[in-house]
Amino acid sequence: MFMPILSGLIVSIDAFFIGLSLGLQKKCKFLYLVIINAFLLGLCILGFLIAGHVYELIPFEPDYVVGFAFIGLGLWTTLSYFIREHIKHRKGDSNTESTSLKTIILVGLVMSTEAMLITMGLTLIFLPYSTFIIPITVALAHFIYSALSFNLARSKYTARIPATLSHVISGLALVVYGLMALFVEL
Repeated sequence: MFMPILSGLIVSIDAFFIGLSLGLQKKCKFLYLVIINAFLLGLCILGFLIAGHVYELIPFEPDYVVGFAFIGLGLWTTLSYFIREHIKHRKGDSNTESTSLKTIILVGLVMSTEAMLITMGLTLIFLPYSTFIIPITVALAHFIYSALSFNLARSKYTARIPATLSHVISGLALVVYGLMALFVEL
C-alpha cells in the first residue's frame, strides 16, 4: 500500500516544473491551473479503470510498456519544447511573454494525459494489489506540486528561472521514472 503512494508522489514531481513554467507565463491564471487539475483527476480515474483491461491485452511484462512510455513522453516533452523555441527563434519572435490561451490549454492536455499514463503505469506495476488510492494520489500530487510551483514562480525570487530549465527537468524526471520502471524491481 505504501509503495503505490510513494511512487505516485515521486512520478508526479514533473508537475512541479509544469506549474513553474505556467507560473512564469503572465497570461496564465491560477484558475486555469485548477481547471487543468480537475480534468486531470478525471483522466486519472479513467486511466485506473481501463488499466486492468489493458493488462489483460499485454502478452509480456507491463513494466516494459510503462518504462518505454515514460521515456518517450519525457523525450517528447523536452524535444517539443526545444522545437517550439527553435521555430519561435527562426520567426524572429523573441518575446517569451507571448503565451496564448491555446498554448496553456495544450500544456494542460499534455499534463493530464501524462497523469493518466502515470496512473495506468502504476496500476499495471502494482496489479493485482492496485487500489483507488493510486489515481487519487497522482491527481492530488499533481495539483499540490503544480500549485506550489505556480505560486513560487510568481514570487520575485524565482521569476528569473529560465523556462528552459523547467521543461528539461520535467522531461528528465519522466525519463528517469521510465528507466526505473524498466530496471528496478519495487
